[in-house]
Amino acid sequence: MKAQVGLDAVARFGWMRAHRFLLLRRLMQLSVMGLFLLGPWFDVWLIRGNLSSSELLGAIPFTEPWMLLQSLVSGYWPQATLLLGAGIVIAIYWLIGGRSYCSWVCPMNVVTDTAHWLRRQLKVRSQITMPSSIRWGVVAGALLATAFVQGLVWELINPVSLLHRGILFGLGAGWLLIVAVFLFDVFVVEKGWCSQLCPMGACYGLIGRISPVKVVANRREDCNQCMDCYVVCPEPHILKAPLREMKQGSSPLVSAQDCTRCLRCIDVCGQDVFDVTASLKTNNSIQPVATGNRPRTKVENNK
Repeated sequence: MKAQVGLDAVARFGWMRAHRFLLLRRLMQLSVMGLFLLGPWFDVWLIRGNLSSSELLGAIPFTEPWMLLQSLVSGYWPQATLLLGAGIVIAIYWLIGGRSYCSWVCPMNVVTDTAHWLRRQLKVRSQITMPSSIRWGVVAGALLATAFVQGLVWELINPVSLLHRGILFGLGAGWLLIVAVFLFDVFVVEKGWCSQLCPMGACYGLIGRISPVKVVANRREDCNQCMDCYVVCPEPHILKAPLREMKQGSSPLVSAQDCTRCLRCIDVCGQDVFDVTASLKTNNSIQPVATGNRPRTKVENNK
């Protein structure tokens, strides 16, 4: 595993250009946390609540869809404002697409990204892998437990909720779970928590599956197989089809459901292979075309 990635991109475009989306993500994550901290720290209540359920400016509700699903399974029918809040959140993440919550909002993303960076520096090469379907087993198990005890069982051990509440109000022994996830990602399974286990990621993947915002390998013929994008991608398997299976008629579209929209593939690619585009067309509508003497691909504008 490479200890450093994106060196070609830095040499060609400069350090800022090769880290722009990473920096924007960190700014977004800090801004979201800052909004929640304004209330308890400075008594400025622009937003009240937490990532599970909150209200912006005393008027706009936000409800985390995974939490709402657990509530429904437990037998509790939420108030109309919670349903409205879930609808708003679903609409936002459908528009942005993929699992963008995981990369741009979730506080655990900083923990798991740091774990992945440390794993690269230490050159940990553990061979333990888990099937991606195990995430759906966690989803099913959490919902079954919720229905059985008629309570939000998963929220008692949800690292995302625990970390956010811990930063706001203090966590105590709950930090042990955060450390356990960090060590799990470093020494046991690479990118194990976000890629293999987190049920929230599974839910957001379904929400953003048919989003108009897409990541496309528009210049995949320029790919030199440096593998930098594979190293940084939280879900590297989604890059295989658009980059390495360039058969006649194959789509350059990166899987919309599993992509976290972290856009690190764009950051680190020295060949400038990837683009972000907006289109309501499906995979089959993205077709290879020829531009001059150089075969290229593009996403046709949605008309």
